[in-house]
Amino acid sequence: MAEATQARSRGRLLFLLPVAVFAVLAGLFLVRLGGEDPSRLPSALINKPVPVFSLPPLEGLTANGQPVPGLSNEDLKGRVTVVNVWASWCAPCRQEHPLLVDLAKDPSIRVVGINQKDDPDNARRFLGSLGNPYAAVGTDRNGRASIDWGVYGVPETFIVGPDGTIRHKHIGPLTPENIEGFKARLREIPRA
Repeated sequence: MAEATQARSRGRLLFLLPVAVFAVLAGLFLVRLGGEDPSRLPSALINKPVPVFSLPPLEGLTANGQPVPGLSNEDLKGRVTVVNVWASWCAPCRQEHPLLVDLAKDPSIRVVGINQKDDPDNARRFLGSLGNPYAAVGTDRNGRASIDWGVYGVPETFIVGPDGTIRHKHIGPLTPENIEGFKARLREIPRA
């Protein structure tokens, strides 16, 4: 009789083991899900020079009657620069755009864009209807430069110091709730 009781106990334990493992894993998942801010994913590029890249301009884009230039790593030296990776097909890019337009009004900050995997006509229409905050726009038609920057998806925004070093990476759209924190990060960067 004792053997039968032990066999039932082992059977229950074997039945409960997967349930216990599942409960532990679910608990860990929930802690990670509710824990850190997903826009604060670590980047191996922080405090490192921007990747070497050279992107052509968005064809036909003008500002004040002059063509808006393309973008390269050499353009990101000499002053604090905000690099925004965006696309016209990206709904969060449309939502954050007024904040970028406002940010570009600060003469101590240069705002530039990397237009990722976009149709040039759509990108020009996007900027034509919402305003162009960008001093330069590089077109990354195949997404290769964005990969080199470690972009997970659009929009993402980087702060580059005057020495050409990536100082901060913001994943996701800039919003009224997080723009003050982003501006505080900008103020931390010494000007050239």
